[in-house]
Amino acid sequence: MWLAAGLILFIALVLLLAAVIFSARQTQRRQVLRLDKLADSAARAEPLSVDEAVLSLLPDPVARYFNHVFTDACAMNRLVRFTQTGQLKISPSSKSWSPFKASCVVSEEPPGFIWDATVRVMSIVPVRVEDSWQDGIGAGQVRFMSAFSIAREEDISELNAGAMYRYLAESVWHPTALLPQSGVQWEAVDENTAIAHLAKFGVSVSLEFRFNQQGEITGVYTEDRYGKFDGRYVRHPWEGRFSDYRDFNGVKIPVKGEVGWHLPQGWWLFWQGEIVAVENH
Repeated sequence: MWLAAGLILFIALVLLLAAVIFSARQTQRRQVLRLDKLADSAARAEPLSVDEAVLSLLPDPVARYFNHVFTDACAMNRLVRFTQTGQLKISPSSKSWSPFKASCVVSEEPPGFIWDATVRVMSIVPVRVEDSWQDGIGAGQVRFMSAFSIAREEDISELNAGAMYRYLAESVWHPTALLPQSGVQWEAVDENTAIAHLAKFGVSVSLEFRFNQQGEITGVYTEDRYGKFDGRYVRHPWEGRFSDYRDFNGVKIPVKGEVGWHLPQGWWLFWQGEIVAVENH
């Protein structure tokens, strides 16, 4: 009897392992296909260059920014991959941080991204988190051990707009996406502030960019981004902060960033990260 029970348990474990491996491989195949689609679209895009005549028409802080971050030898690529490390808080009530390591592939034309992270919940449990924005569709998925889907959402209007806000904010890591040739329209506010307007896929977002005198973007802000709180999407002020600019392939970008929400109960800093590698394609 014990032998039969042991055999059944062994078979069950083998089947479970096979299911995990199969699911992980299927996930990897889908990821590769989506990355290939992003890369193929970017490869067909028209090459970009910095047009001095266009820069002269921009608000002063924006022109100052482009003159600061672009060098004569900078790479004007439409596809960028960067690697991040950092930590995040799962919810506003969380006291502890969960470390993560992530890779992000970004296409500028058409605009889109795939962010793939492994988060160590309680510093031990590996959880795979994938956020993406492709063809105007935002998506988010959480998997345990890269195989078992815990949560997934896709193509919800608030999620789509939120992903577009994220793309625009994170363009500080690939500044060619902020050029007027990439579809961004800049509105002057004052000597250290300008608003970027982006309209794509039938959706329009506007994001306030904050600059220092050196020409660096130090922060972004909007009161109109949706986030999911207590199971429903609610609009709250959202802010990102950036620092420690360094040169990658002739382009200066901030390697440190943090993002949070201004909630009724106070400031919720939920993401802190650092860029550790950048590849231009």
